[in-house]
Amino acid sequence: MPAIPDREYNTACGRLATHLGISLSAARRRVDIRAAQAEIRDTAGKRALAVEMLEEASSSGLDHGALLSAQLGTVGNDDYFMLED
Repeated sequence: MPAIPDREYNTACGRLATHLGISLSAARRRVDIRAAQAEIRDTAGKRALAVEMLEEASSSGLDHGALLSAQLGTVGNDDYFMLED
């Protein structure tokens, strides 16, 4: 899917991606999915939705970086985790 040529939309998705610790395309995909569920089609609406999602993620108080580190640490300590094939 081609990128939307709106700089503010890309910036909002980039901030969301940085906060969640995911790629820009994954953040755009999340915004697009939620926009489709809410039947938002215009770029201004998607931009506002991305800002709203960032505010939700910020207010949740969940540290996504610490969560990812904990998950990766748990995988390394699992007895059934295969390091080699």
